[in-house]
Amino acid sequence: MTINSLEQGVILIVDDTPINLEMLFDFLANTGYRVLVAEDGESALATAEDSPPDLILLDILMPGIDGFETCRRLKSNELTKDIPVIFMTAISETVDKVKALSLGAVDYITKPLQHEEVLARVQLHLRIRNLTKKLQAQNQRLEMEIEERTQAENKLREQAALLDITTDAVLVKDFNEHIFFWNKGAENLYGWQAQEVIGKNIRQLLYPPESFPQLQNVLNSLTDCDFWYGELHQVTRQGKKIIVASRWNVMRDQNGQPQSILTVNTDITEKKQLESQFLRAQRLESIGTLAGGIAHDLNNVLTPILTAAQLLQIKLPNVDDRSQRMFQTIESNAKRGAALVKQVLQFTRGVEGKRTIVQINYLFSEIKQIVQETFPKSIEFSTNIQPELWTVIGDTTNLHQVLMNLVVNARDAMPEGGSLSVCAENLFIDEHYARMNLGASVGHYIVISITDTGMGIEPEILDRIFEPFFTTKDVGKGTGLGLSTVQGIIKSHNGFVKVSSEVGKSTKFQVFLPAVEAAANASVEDLELLKGNGELVLVVDDEAKILETTKILLEAYNYSVLTAEDGMEAIALYAQHQDKISLVLMDMMMPVMDGSTTIRALQKINSLVNIVGVSGLLTSTQLTKTVRVKKLLAKPYTQKELLETLHKILSQTSKTPQRNLLEKRS
Repeated sequence: MTINSLEQGVILIVDDTPINLEMLFDFLANTGYRVLVAEDGESALATAEDSPPDLILLDILMPGIDGFETCRRLKSNELTKDIPVIFMTAISETVDKVKALSLGAVDYITKPLQHEEVLARVQLHLRIRNLTKKLQAQNQRLEMEIEERTQAENKLREQAALLDITTDAVLVKDFNEHIFFWNKGAENLYGWQAQEVIGKNIRQLLYPPESFPQLQNVLNSLTDCDFWYGELHQVTRQGKKIIVASRWNVMRDQNGQPQSILTVNTDITEKKQLESQFLRAQRLESIGTLAGGIAHDLNNVLTPILTAAQLLQIKLPNVDDRSQRMFQTIESNAKRGAALVKQVLQFTRGVEGKRTIVQINYLFSEIKQIVQETFPKSIEFSTNIQPELWTVIGDTTNLHQVLMNLVVNARDAMPEGGSLSVCAENLFIDEHYARMNLGASVGHYIVISITDTGMGIEPEILDRIFEPFFTTKDVGKGTGLGLSTVQGIIKSHNGFVKVSSEVGKSTKFQVFLPAVEAAANASVEDLELLKGNGELVLVVDDEAKILETTKILLEAYNYSVLTAEDGMEAIALYAQHQDKISLVLMDMMMPVMDGSTTIRALQKINSLVNIVGVSGLLTSTQLTKTVRVKKLLAKPYTQKELLETLHKILSQTSKTPQRNLLEKRS
C-alpha cells in the first residue's frame, strides 16, 4: 500500500513496549511517513511540544502518567490541542472507549494491531486534518467577504464548490423564504437535491407548524441585527426530526440594501442525545453515593435479619405473645428497610418525561423523605415552603435531579454535620431587578433556596463551579458534571441559578424558575402605599447605570434624589444639604473611598444620619462589624424591597425627627 496521493506526515508513536514501538516504526516508516517515538507520557508531551507531529498513536496503559492523562494534557496545551490522537489499547470496555473519545481522541484501535487497519485510520485522520485546515482557511475568507458585504451573492457562488466539502448545510433564501442556493451538505442533511428545492418555500419544506412563531421572531430580530444564532427544530424529507445549530446572516447588495439571508446549519441531534445521556448519568451519580453505598451492603444485612425473623416465628410457635410481637417487629422493620433500598434504586433508574405542569411541593416531599432516611443524622434538615406556591412547566425528572444534586453537594460540604435548609417562595421580578441581574426577565418566578452551613466555596473557585468536568472532589468521587448539569437543566427551563458563599460558614444556591402564568395570577404588588412624601435621598454608587435607574425609581414614587459617584462627592453633598437629606443609600463596594469609610465620615458630621447599605457581597454580620447602618440591602434588590426599606426607616424617623434632636443637642 502506498501513499503517493497523500501529503507526507509526521507521526508520533507513544508506547512503553519496545517491540510495539519497533514494529510500528518500521511499518509506518516503510510506508513513507516520518516517525517519532516516545516510551512514556512525559516524553511524548515534550516531543509533541518541541516538534508537533501531524498525528499521535497513543497507548493507554503506561507507567507514570497513562494515556488518558497524556491526552488530557495534550488537549489543554495550545501548542498541541489540535493534533489528532488515536488510542491503541487492549481494553475493550465501552466506558473506556467513551472516556477516550470524551478526552478529545479522534479514534481508537484495539490491540493486537492489524497493520492494514492502522494505516487506513492514519490515512483517514490525516486527510481529515488536512481538509480541516483547508476548510478553516476557507471559512475565514468567507467571513471576511460577508463582513465586507460587497458582491456577497457572487462571492457565495464562487465558494459553492468549497462549501460542498463541509457537512454543514449551507443555503441562501430571499426574504420571502424562497430558496436559491442549496449546497451538498444540505442535500445530505435534508435528503432533497438542489434542483428539487430551488425556488421552493423553505418553511414548508423543513419546519413543523409549531416552530413557525419562533421563525417569525428570528426574522423580526434580523431587522435590528444582521446576525442570529440559535437552535432550531426541523424535519428531513423522510420525516425525521432533527435539531440544528443555525447561523443566519443578512446579505446586502452594493447599495447596502438587504438582499438575502445566508444560513449555515449544523446537525446537533446526536449531540443533544449525548447531553441527555450525560444528564441521566449525572442523575445516577448524584444519588449514586446513596444507592451504591447502601444498596448492596444493606441488602446483605437485611436478608439474614428478615430470614431469621421469619424462621424464629416458625421454629418457636409456642413462645409468649411478647416474643412473637418482637419477631414481627423485626420482620416488618427489615421489610421496611428493604423497601427503602428498592425506592432509592428505582429513583436512580428513572425515566425521561415530557414537559408538564409541575407542583414543586411534591418534589420537596420526595427530597425530604430521601434526605431524612439516608443522610447522616448529624445533618439537621429543615424546609420552609411558601403556602400556595405557584407551579412551573418542566420535566419532573430533571427538576428532581437538580434538587438532588444540590442537596447531595450540601451534604458533602458538611462531613462533620451541620444544617441544611430548603426554602421556596413566589417572587415577582420587576424591571428594576431584571436590569441588575443578567438572565432574569420581568415576570413571576419560583425561587428555591438550598442553604448549608458547610465549608463554603473559595472565591477563586466560585467562578468555575458551573464549568463541565470541574470538580474539587477526590478522584472517583465526582465527575464535575453536577453543577453544570444543574445549570443546563435550569437554563433549559428558562430559569437561572445564583450562588453565594462564605468560606468556613455557609453556601446558598438559589434556583429561579419561571412560574406558569395562569397560576401566577397574583397581581403586581401595590406600591402606592409605599410612596414618599418628597423626602430627599442621597444615592451613592460608582455604577452610573445603577444611579440612573435608582434615581428614576425613587422620583417615580415621590422622593427627591441627589446622586454621588464616589465617597468624596457624597461627603461634600451631605455637608451642603444635611438639613434636607432624610436618608443615604450607600453602595459598600466603591474604589478609592469605600462605603464603610464614607459612612464613618458622614456619621462624624451627623451621628443620627439614616444610612441604608447596599452590597452584592457583604452580609449583615460582616457589615455590622465595621459600621452601623439601618439596613443592608443585597444586590440585586426589587423595587418593592427598596421602597419598603425606605418607607419603614423614614416612618420611624418621623416619630423622633433628627432635626429636633440636633436642636436639643445644640
